[in-house]
Amino acid sequence: MVLHRNPPRLFGFKSKIFVTLTKTLRSVRVHFPMYQSENNREDSERTAFRRTEKKYKLYYDNNASSKNKKNKQPKPVDLTEVLDFRSILECHHRNLELPQGVVVLQDKFSSPVFSLQNHPGFYFIPGALSIEKQCDLVRESLTEFPQPPNRTNHNAIYGPIHNLFVAAKEGKILVEEKSPITSHECSSDFDCRDGEEWKFFTEKEASLRKCKSVSGSSLLRKLRWSTLGLQFDWSNRNYNVSLQHNKIPEALCELAKQLAKPALPAGVEFQPEAAIVNYFASGDTLGGHLDDMEADWSKPIVSLSLGCKAIFLLGGKSREDAPLAMFLRSGDVVLMAGEARECFHGVPRIFTDKENAEIGHLETQLTQEDDLCFLNYIQTSRININIRQVF
Repeated sequence: MVLHRNPPRLFGFKSKIFVTLTKTLRSVRVHFPMYQSENNREDSERTAFRRTEKKYKLYYDNNASSKNKKNKQPKPVDLTEVLDFRSILECHHRNLELPQGVVVLQDKFSSPVFSLQNHPGFYFIPGALSIEKQCDLVRESLTEFPQPPNRTNHNAIYGPIHNLFVAAKEGKILVEEKSPITSHECSSDFDCRDGEEWKFFTEKEASLRKCKSVSGSSLLRKLRWSTLGLQFDWSNRNYNVSLQHNKIPEALCELAKQLAKPALPAGVEFQPEAAIVNYFASGDTLGGHLDDMEADWSKPIVSLSLGCKAIFLLGGKSREDAPLAMFLRSGDVVLMAGEARECFHGVPRIFTDKENAEIGHLETQLTQEDDLCFLNYIQTSRININIRQVF
């Protein structure tokens, strides 16, 4: 398929027929419901889940004098209804009190585990990850986890990209070395590139080449997901065991097995087989969805939070069910198993401002010269690692 920078004009020029037709359509907009104002149409289509997403989503003050988002102030958001498990844990330690509907599992787990009476199969472990473990996972998420044969959202366009984080740190440029493979030569998004079409060069070397290029720093900012273990085939919405992959690192597997225990019957062990690493920047969201591609929903999804604080929405089995909002901080762990696997969930907001990001413990730990690049990234980002048993 050939992509055009500009759409072709009718008959080689912008015809009078086209102009007349455009003006006519604009003039009759008010007579048809399909052309009602965007706000009215969104209001009529919005579900309870969507309304809550909008409530917490990042919006900027339109009255700000500057058009640059960096200089704009976020609109205030009411957070009084957001469940805060850190505060619940502190209160429980002081006087053993819990909010209505929140249950603490009194068992032999290393960290307090909370569940919700109205959401069986959902478990929240505040501060489950040590500061050292959080820092290790941040480093791995940026340097090791996106490495081929693991796939990222960049694969479909650029093919496998090696050492993206290092290239971004060194200011390198990714340059296209040859014409891309045509669509009829490949069977899927995963097979279209052979890894030799794009290569990193220094800025000076890249300037001498008259080829398409993109900076490593830009690619890092646009990194949205990477895979671990068994690869998910997005085109077929299923796992493809034939795709080349590395196993999930042993240390991460053992961590997931330990964390999954509250969501499993005694004697049943979680088997980590696949994981997706999500990368969030300021303004990024994860819309309401279900994780329903695994064979056995009794096995939990183990979700680890790193970096800036976020709001997590846990809904019901329909988008019309109003979701419960809760804070997710760096080091928190969420488990979803059984009935909770059938519940819509999403992330409408991350907080990257210094007052609300709540990553002071990471800033204190990542002080060595070699860690400053990781600190610069995580100060305005959130990373989520969710680990699954596929079969």
